[in-house]
Amino acid sequence: MRVFVAGATGVIGRPLVAQLLEAGHQVTGMTRSEERAEGLRAAGAEAALCDAFDRQAVREAVATARPETVVHQLTDLPERFDLRKPDYGETARLRREGTANLLEATRAGGARRFVAQSVAFIYAPGGSRLKSEDDPLISMKGRYGEAMEAMRDAEAQVLAEPEIEGLVLRYGFFYGPGTYYGEDGSETQQVRRRRSPVVAGGTAINSFIHVDDAAAATVAAVERGAPGVYNVVDDEPAEQREWLPAFAESVGAKPPRRIPAWLVRMAAGKDALRLARELRGASNEKAKRELGWRPRWASWRQGFREAPR
Repeated sequence: MRVFVAGATGVIGRPLVAQLLEAGHQVTGMTRSEERAEGLRAAGAEAALCDAFDRQAVREAVATARPETVVHQLTDLPERFDLRKPDYGETARLRREGTANLLEATRAGGARRFVAQSVAFIYAPGGSRLKSEDDPLISMKGRYGEAMEAMRDAEAQVLAEPEIEGLVLRYGFFYGPGTYYGEDGSETQQVRRRRSPVVAGGTAINSFIHVDDAAAATVAAVERGAPGVYNVVDDEPAEQREWLPAFAESVGAKPPRRIPAWLVRMAAGKDALRLARELRGASNEKAKRELGWRPRWASWRQGFREAPR
């Protein structure tokens, strides 16, 4: 199958391109950098050099590649996550404008399938510990709210296309090479410095996924599965007070400190406190059932210790 990957040199794009090629697909990767384009060619893929915000350039790149499936992995996340001042501006723009440009190019180029990334930590807090794809999404204000609304908008664009099979993959928190929790990732560095504490009792529930497993689920979505939304997470969502000490141990760090709820609210605001207390995990049952996918690292417990970092 001919597959066009936008964001082909990013954290998930790199393992995704490799796995698509290994599965026998013909891959064209889109990137803004000539240096990264050379890397794509060296790996065995074609390269399309263009900016996602350049509507005509994206259209021409997709038309030249003639893909049967387009995969949207475009993000521009900050190097370091800051709970107090989250910066998702460029990524939010990519999710609104970049998604629109890619969908237009997909329609014009005649591709039948469109697979787009989203996140599995946008479900409304509270209620059941595990959320399915049908559960309501969170509503917030401020920078968090802007990021969430951009995600909603991107998902709605993909799922509203009448002539394209649109699939949305809601990934869990990434770990592995190039991520915040990679060997040199900003969160790993913070944990090693004991600057990443268990907050507000550590009751927030996180669903993780190694980037290699996320890429494998994306390959499955390229090849099969009905249009719709899929949670791509591991089998064991866990509270922060459980997984964070285990992560610290896996990277040779001392146990994390703890900070009370009032300090979180004062430093980062009530929305951050709400997430710190009430974030819920996600169920991967639908992805397993309908995509025929299983994470290699079924639990972060194993993945933190043994998976590529």
